[in-house]
Amino acid sequence: MERFRNLSRRLAAVLSDEIFVNQLKKVESLVAKVLSIAMVIVLLVSVVDLCIYLANEILSEPYGFFATTLIEIFGLFLNVLVALEILENITAYLKKHEIQVELVIATSLTAVARKIIIFDFAKADALELAALSLAVVALSIGYWVIRRTNRRLRQP
Repeated sequence: MERFRNLSRRLAAVLSDEIFVNQLKKVESLVAKVLSIAMVIVLLVSVVDLCIYLANEILSEPYGFFATTLIEIFGLFLNVLVALEILENITAYLKKHEIQVELVIATSLTAVARKIIIFDFAKADALELAALSLAVVALSIGYWVIRRTNRRLRQP
């Protein structure tokens, strides 16, 4: 019976809110580190893929001209930039252990801008364009509000 009491006391101590929250923070930190390593791998592979793609485009017939449109090439570049932004989000989380909403919204704006740049007007309808427009407006307003709020909080 004494063993059971000791075990239950130890279990209660381990499951106390403070210890439990500390363990959760360690798990969050570990997950963020694993995600950052995975994102670095994705970035490196994406950059190598982009370089190979560009080399094939430049060296293909006719030499020195792109066989595909520049819009497709810009889309590949923007993919890398969005991945860099996501890595920056993870890095910022590891530094401060809080999600930085301003950075997340900026990343979202970059992703939507990428979508607009590679938008195929021939295949898409007006509803898709309206949805992208609404996303840009909503994200822009959100970014402005967050940035303004953050600026006010930083001022003495």
